Amino acid sequence: MKTYGLVGFPLSHSFSKTYFTEKFLKENIQNCEYLNFELEKISFLPELLKNNKNIVGFNVTVPYKQSIIPYLHELDKTAEKIGAVNTVKINNGKLIGYNTDEYGFRFSLKPFLENKHQNVLILGNGGASKAVQYVLKDLGMEYTIAQRNPENKEHLSFTEITEKAIQYHLLIINTTPVGMHPNVNECIDLPYHCINKEHLLYDLIYNPVKTLFLKKGEQQKASTINGLSMLHLQAEKTWMIWNNQ
Repeated sequence: MKTYGLVGFPLSHSFSKTYFTEKFLKENIQNCEYLNFELEKISFLPELLKNNKNIVGFNVTVPYKQSIIPYLHELDKTAEKIGAVNTVKINNGKLIGYNTDEYGFRFSLKPFLENKHQNVLILGNGGASKAVQYVLKDLGMEYTIAQRNPENKEHLSFTEITEKAIQYHLLIINTTPVGMHPNVNECIDLPYHCINKEHLLYDLIYNPVKTLFLKKGEQQKASTINGLSMLHLQAEKTWMIWNNQ
């Protein structure tokens, strides 16, 4: 039996196990299972792998997409450039890190992009945000990062997001876990009244399907995208990596 899985904490929000379990059934993929591995600390990873010799690959979610890197033997070029990992393949005992968030985000965003979306406001600067930044930079788009505690002078704090900033950035992307199940009544405090039909709001969260962030955008006639398409795209890319396709 080949074991795949998801490493993170907590994991109650995640659809990954359901997605892969259904994939195995639909495609008649034999002798494979996908399990959730809730680790309160990433330092527990070596013990997990030692006790589960059947693990051949796993996904990584919040809050470990960056902190897992020291535990890996190798990074592929894209993951190294991004500085975050969401997929690990185990090859002859070697842990190799990849980033398929980049692929999932790029191709889920593409159908919605218009010329007016050149100026982007990114909420958050964690592991998922790093993949978003990589894609936007590659597409030649300008972005501003806002986070709870800014890491440098170029970043805004959430409280510094002005009405003018909202009006200027017609694409707003939430990469934080704020509003994710079970905390569905939460959202980052923004001047939502300045959002209009020209805006596109993208929330990487997919559970709930419509976060409070997206609901508030829709109330102002903005277009919205949740993270479900990104999840499916990155999961299929992950499966290809695990199986050398």
